[in-house]
Amino acid sequence: MDNHQHIVVTGGSTGIGAAICAQFLEKGVGVINLARRPLELKHPALTNITIDLSDREATRRVAAKIADRFEITGLVHNAGLIRADLVEAVDLADLDYLTQVHLGAAISLTQAVLPGMKARHFGRIILITSRAALGLQTRTSYSATKAGMMAMARTWALELGGDGITVNTVAPGPIADTEMFTSVTPVDSPKADALAASIPVKRLGRSSDVAAAVTFLAGADAGFITGQTLMVCGGASLGSLAL
Repeated sequence: MDNHQHIVVTGGSTGIGAAICAQFLEKGVGVINLARRPLELKHPALTNITIDLSDREATRRVAAKIADRFEITGLVHNAGLIRADLVEAVDLADLDYLTQVHLGAAISLTQAVLPGMKARHFGRIILITSRAALGLQTRTSYSATKAGMMAMARTWALELGGDGITVNTVAPGPIADTEMFTSVTPVDSPKADALAASIPVKRLGRSSDVAAAVTFLAGADAGFITGQTLMVCGGASLGSLAL
């Protein structure tokens, strides 16, 4: 077994995931990136493992291998996708797919790393959900599964707190430098400008904003925070009333 402490990050090849990996590596923490393609970053403490998390059995096998090989102190489940449709057009196959990627994979990975975390009486599990979990047009399957991550984290926090393991979620708002955002909103478009103007801090988010929240929650100083959702959204999750 590798005695260096490691954080597992899913979907760490681009956007928010890549920023999370980079910030952990800068802090001297080993990173295992589980994604469909490698993170294009050369670093001696980075391990890329190619996997499609929609494949339930493959996810279980890889999870068992990394838990056996590495000392895992943290898990950041960031991998995800949208599959947007108005409710009339929602395909239940998309709901099944997102349920596995967002929820099923999180369960399998957590089950694999828990024995080691419990033995060390220390662990940090962080699920990347979304402000869209509060509701957003065309996001039936996405919002439902992202909201499920919040509920799952609260349940795990109750079960695992006595073992020194915290479980939290981070919910990004609109993050401009991601493929997920640009696939539906071109960055330099009037739509993007209008969205930025509607956010209380008057800008779109950056992947580094989310990564900073994740690295904080993964640290030893965050041991009294569990079962919480941190909205990294520039205030986009807040209601407003024009008088």
